[in-house]
Amino acid sequence: MKGSCPSSLKIFRFVLLTRMLFAGHVSSTITEDDIKCLKGIKNSLNEPDGKLSNWSFNNNSAGFICNFAGVECWTEREDRLLGLELRDMKLSGQLPQSLQYCQSLQTLDLSANRLSGTVPAQICSWLPYLVTLDLSSNDLSGSIPSELSNCAYLNNLVLSNNRLTGSIPEQLSGLLRLKRFSVANNDLKGAIPLSFENNSKVDFAGNSGLCGPPLGKCGNLSRKSLEIIIAAGVCGAVFSILSGFGYFWCCGRKTKSYPQAR
Repeated sequence: MKGSCPSSLKIFRFVLLTRMLFAGHVSSTITEDDIKCLKGIKNSLNEPDGKLSNWSFNNNSAGFICNFAGVECWTEREDRLLGLELRDMKLSGQLPQSLQYCQSLQTLDLSANRLSGTVPAQICSWLPYLVTLDLSSNDLSGSIPSELSNCAYLNNLVLSNNRLTGSIPEQLSGLLRLKRFSVANNDLKGAIPLSFENNSKVDFAGNSGLCGPPLGKCGNLSRKSLEIIIAAGVCGAVFSILSGFGYFWCCGRKTKSYPQAR
C-alpha cells in the first residue's frame, strides 16, 4: 500500500492530518493515544499463536509502533496509526473499547478471527475517519448498528460470515461513498434497502429471511411466481364473471321459452 496510493487518497490523508493538527491534536498526544489503543487491543484479545508478540511497548524511539505486526502508520517515523490489519490471527474476545483512542484510523481489518459479541454502536464515534471496516468471518452476533451510517468516509463495509440478526438498517443508505457492502451468510431478515438493489446477489446470499432486490424475491416467492399467481387470479376472476353472465343468459332464454299460463 505504501508508495502506491492514488493521488486522491494521498490528498485525503493530508487533509485529515491537517484537520487533526488544527483541532489541537499535537504529535505527543496522538502518540500517547495510539499507544493506549494498541495496548488495550493486545491486553483484551486472546492470541494463541503469539502473532502480536512483537508488540512491545518498552521502546520509546520515534515510530516504534510502526514496526508492529499488522500496523500501518502515516509515515515510517511517525507513531500515527493509519491502519490495523489483523486478519486471520485466531484472535478471540470482543471488539476492544480501546479502539476509541485510534482516532486517526482509516482501515480496520479484523476478519477471519474468532471475535464474539456485538458490533459496537459507538464505533463510528471512536473511528470517525474509517474508510474500510472488515469484520467478516468471525462469530459476531446481535444487530447491525444503524449508527454505522455515521462513518461518513466508509468505502468498504464487510460484515459477512457472522451470526448477525435483525434487518439491514435503512440509515446505511446514507453512506454515499460506499462501494462494497457485504452481509452474506448471517441470520438477517426483512427487506433489503432499495439503495442496494444494484449490488451483487452474493453480498446478501445466505440470509434466508432477506427479501427484495438484488435477491429478486420477497415473501419467499420470486417475482416471476408472484406474476403468475396474480395472472392466474385475474384469469380466474374473469372466468367467474363470464360464467355468471352465461348462466343468467341461459336462464333468461329458458324462461322466455315456457308457454304462458291461461
